[in-house]
Amino acid sequence: MATLRDIKGRIKGVKSTQQITKAMKMVAAARLRRAQENIVNAKPYIKKNAEMLQHLLSVEKSFNNPLIAEREVHRIAIVVVTSDRGLCGGFNINIIRKAEELANNEFSSYNNSGNLVFYCVGKKGNDYFTKKNYNVVGSYPGIFSQLRFEFASGLVKELTGKYVAGEIDKVLIVFNEFKSVIQQKNVVEQLLPIKQSDDNNNSLNNVDYIYEPGKIEIINALLPKNLNSKMWTSLLDSYAAELGARMSAMDMATENAKELIRSLNLTYNKARQASITKEILEIVSGANALQES
Repeated sequence: MATLRDIKGRIKGVKSTQQITKAMKMVAAARLRRAQENIVNAKPYIKKNAEMLQHLLSVEKSFNNPLIAEREVHRIAIVVVTSDRGLCGGFNINIIRKAEELANNEFSSYNNSGNLVFYCVGKKGNDYFTKKNYNVVGSYPGIFSQLRFEFASGLVKELTGKYVAGEIDKVLIVFNEFKSVIQQKNVVEQLLPIKQSDDNNNSLNNVDYIYEPGKIEIINALLPKNLNSKMWTSLLDSYAAELGARMSAMDMATENAKELIRSLNLTYNKARQASITKEILEIVSGANALQES
């Protein structure tokens, strides 16, 4: 049975843990606000860029570019976006399971033949897939400590170069899309080749524009911007989702610590009461023995 000193020590330890989890929740909340602002600021440009590109592709039927043209798939790359740190609930494991499910089911033939490669953004995904002996050819830990657009464009440039050279025939991104503090959505998005939208309701489709210098030149300029935007959005969403998951996990941990402290205090009081009762019984028994003698 635990002594009063042991219980008191446990209460002190849980209170210290509670202070840490509470502080981590506050830090995550502050960073989440900035991350949400970055998403809100980036979305209008990204949306308009995608609309303009899809409109141009719909009106310029003769356009041909290797970034758009479908071809026979021999080698696939999956970009897995996870976090560098834990303590964020099921954020990392959900994405890892999603990517592993793709590797073992939909793309199992490519995986078994060594034609499925992984680019791991974030330490947790890299650690897992390296340990499980998947074909990890790109590792990018520590980028979320100071997330920059240059990283996204650099990674897109590397993937695009290999795609154009025929080393990769398809590129997918697996990441957590931020919905709210308590909700993240696992997303699998195709980066290459660029998909052409079948949506004919684009408001731009009903307008006749004069293009300068020309449609093809504008499309060629928009294609890399579109790819950079997709990668950047994926990273921004993933980072915000990570902070939301950590905030939620630390809030739950703080509440659990509070409940544990309450339970330990109750146990401590019961043990202390039992100890006092035992001492009183010993004193009474000793007094009765003296009277009888």
